[in-house]
Amino acid sequence: MANRIFGAIGWVGTGLVFAAVAVRFLRPEWLQYAQWAAWAGLACVLVYIAGQWRDIAAFYQGRGARYGTLSIVGILTVLGILVAVNYLATRHNKRWDLTANQVFSLSEQTVKVLQSLDAPVKFTVYDREAEFDRFRDRLDEYVYHSPNVTAEYVDIDRQPTRARQAQVQSYGTIVVEYKDRVERVTTLGEQEITNALIKAVTGAERAVYFTQGHGEKDTAASDRDGYSTVAQALGRDNYKVEKLVLAQVGEVPENATVVVVAGPRTDFLQPEIDALSRYVDRGGKVLVLLDPPEPSGARPLPNLEGFLRTWAIDVGGDVVLDASGIGQLLGTDASVPVAANYPSHPISEGFNLMTAFPLARSVRPVEGGVSGRFAQPLVETSPKSWAETDLASLAGKGEIRYDEGADRQGPITLGVAVSASAANPPAPAGNQTPEAPADAPKPESRVVAIGDSDFAANYGIGIQGNRDFFMNAVNWLAQQENLIAIRPREPQDRRITLTADQSQRIMLLSLLVIPGLVFAAGAYTWWRRR
Repeated sequence: MANRIFGAIGWVGTGLVFAAVAVRFLRPEWLQYAQWAAWAGLACVLVYIAGQWRDIAAFYQGRGARYGTLSIVGILTVLGILVAVNYLATRHNKRWDLTANQVFSLSEQTVKVLQSLDAPVKFTVYDREAEFDRFRDRLDEYVYHSPNVTAEYVDIDRQPTRARQAQVQSYGTIVVEYKDRVERVTTLGEQEITNALIKAVTGAERAVYFTQGHGEKDTAASDRDGYSTVAQALGRDNYKVEKLVLAQVGEVPENATVVVVAGPRTDFLQPEIDALSRYVDRGGKVLVLLDPPEPSGARPLPNLEGFLRTWAIDVGGDVVLDASGIGQLLGTDASVPVAANYPSHPISEGFNLMTAFPLARSVRPVEGGVSGRFAQPLVETSPKSWAETDLASLAGKGEIRYDEGADRQGPITLGVAVSASAANPPAPAGNQTPEAPADAPKPESRVVAIGDSDFAANYGIGIQGNRDFFMNAVNWLAQQENLIAIRPREPQDRRITLTADQSQRIMLLSLLVIPGLVFAAGAYTWWRRR
C-alpha cells in the first residue's frame, strides 16, 4: 500500500515538472504558476526517493548499476560545466583580435571617446535588411565598449516615411544622435563613424588658425612640403582650418581655439608678437614648429624665439643628428632623428609609436622656469644622438662627427609643453559677472614648441606615429583630452610575392612530396603489420 502511495506521489511530481516546462515555453504569462509547479514537483520527487530508499540501495549493490551511475554523473558534470561557462560568457563578454595590426578592434581614440560619453548615443542604420549584417560587425564594437551606445536598424524600403523624417537620401546611411545633435555618415570606416560621433558630442567646430606671411607651411598645398594631410586630419577631429595673417588683422580672432605657427622662414614683426602674447595671456593656445637655423649659423627668428623664451622654452641653434641607425629602418639617414622616448605628459600618455623628425633642432625647457612658468619635455631622441653646433659641416664643408665639449650628447629634447593660468582672462559677455562654480577650471594658457615642422608635412606625416603626435598636441592645446590617443589603423599589406621558381617548388611540395610521404607511411605501416 505504501509503495503505491509513494509511486503516485512520484508520478504527480514528474507530471508537475513537465507541466512547468511546457508552461514556460507555451504560456510565458503564467511563469509565476510554472515556478510553483516546478518546486512542488521537485518536492514530490524527493518524497518518492525517500520512500523507496531500500529499493534504490539494493539496486546500487550491483556492479553494472554503479558503473552506469558513474557514467551518468560524469555526463551531468560535463553538461553542468558547459552551462556554467555559457552563463558566465553571456554576462562577461571578452573578445580577442589576433590580427597583426588589430584591424578588427576599435582604436584607442574611439574607445576613449566612447568611455567618456555622459549621455546616450544612438546609431540608426538605414539600408536594406540584407545589408544589416555588415553594419552589425562594425557597430557591435561600439555597443560593446559603452553602455551608453545603442544601435537600431531600419529597412529603408519598408519604412520610407521614417527615412524621410531622418533626412536620409541614400542606402547605407548611419545617423548618429547625441542629445539634440544629429550627424550622418555614409561609409563604414571607423575613422568616419568616430568622426561623426565626435562632431555630435563636441557640437560646433573649433577653429585652428595657421599663421601665414612668413613662409609657413600651406594647409592647402598637396605637394611634398604641404600641410593638406594635416588639414584633413584636423577636419576628422572636428576642427575647422583657417589661415591667419596677423600683420593684416592685428589680433587673433576671438573664435580661435589653437594658433599654429608651422615652419616660418622669416621672423614675426613685433606687433604680431604682441598680438600672440595678448592672445595667450587671455587663455589662448599656440603651437610653434621651428626648423633649424641656416647653415651659416644665423638665427633669423629672434622675435619668435624671444616669445617662446618668456614661456620658459629654449630653442637651440643646432641640428639634431642620430647615429643610432634606427632611421635606416625607415629609409632615412642621421639627419632624421627617430624618437621612441616620451616623458610623462598628457600629450604622450600611452603613446608607444616611433616618431621621426626630418632635420630638427633642439627645444628644451629653461632651467628654473621663467616668471613662474615651467615647461615639460615631450619627446627625446636616442642616447646615440647629439645636437650638432657646427652647421657649416652639414653643408658639405666638413666631416660630420660628435665634438666633445662643443656638441651636446643625447638624448636631445625636441619638443616641450607649458601651461599656466591665464593672466588676463576674458570678461563674461554682457558686462555680467556671474559667480562661477567653486570647482570650475580657470582659463588656461598653453604653449607647445617642437623643433621641426617637416614631421607633419605631407611626406612626413605618414611615418609611424607622426600624425598621432601632432594631433595629440593640438587636442591637448584645445583641451580636448578625450581625443588624445592613437587613431584608427589601416590594414597591413600581408601579400607574399613569389618568384616563378618558388611557385613551382611549392606546387611540387603540395602535389608530390607531401602526398608521397603520406603514401609511403601508409605502405610501411601495412608492411609491418603483415
